Amino acid sequence: MNKISLLMAALLSSALLVACGKSEAPQAAAPAAPAAPASIVVGLDDHFPPMGFRDDKNEIVGFDIDLAKEVAKRLGMQVSFKPIDWSAKEAELNGKRIDVLWNGLTITEERKANILFTTPYLENHQIIVVTDKSPIKAKAELAGKIVGVQDGSSAVDAIQKDEKAAKSIKELKKFSDNVTALMDLSTGRLDAIVVDEVVGRYYIAKKPGEYRVLDENFGTEDYGVGTRKDDTALMGKLQKAMDDMKADGTAATISTRWFGKDIVKK
Repeated sequence: MNKISLLMAALLSSALLVACGKSEAPQAAAPAAPAAPASIVVGLDDHFPPMGFRDDKNEIVGFDIDLAKEVAKRLGMQVSFKPIDWSAKEAELNGKRIDVLWNGLTITEERKANILFTTPYLENHQIIVVTDKSPIKAKAELAGKIVGVQDGSSAVDAIQKDEKAAKSIKELKKFSDNVTALMDLSTGRLDAIVVDEVVGRYYIAKKPGEYRVLDENFGTEDYGVGTRKDDTALMGKLQKAMDDMKADGTAATISTRWFGKDIVKK
């Protein structure tokens, strides 16, 4: 083979090598949904017994706390509990300072815009509590009175939805927690408070003869567990664990421990 032939063969071989080395650039994969985390931080109001509160040893305990611990155990997750300003709960959640809201969180249409909820696990009412010696017997008698509520709670929304009652109330006084509101009720600085039934009846049971619950209330509502809207993987795991606990009786056992009976919504 002469020099020209050798040169041509070399060039052809190089061209073939280059051609064989080329490949189509891989297409970018569609972004995957966020995976469920290995640990979660639960945000709560630690003055909300019996759902979540501090006991005599300053440890956070409660019905929702026990539910969350059992769910985390079943999912193989670590769970920690972070007290937050309940009126800023959505900012805490969407700012990723917590992963879950689990503390008597009422499901509302307004909250659904920013929070992904489980199905309801507990039914609640917004009850009206007065002192035992109060002359108030009915909701209409709140007209011209000072009524206390927890700031950022669903009690505020429940009262505002009842336009007639809301307009008749002299002042709707907001507190950081229900404990302080009850103290002001006892000392006469309030005429009544509107509070979640599970919380109100828990306190009333501790001080028999001091408070009274009116027959009328500000409506029925459901509690759910909330995550960020895009945390669908975490929500799916939470929902399945909750469903399993309802089915196998674990949720009923936890409920009986705190309320004396099974009040879990199936």
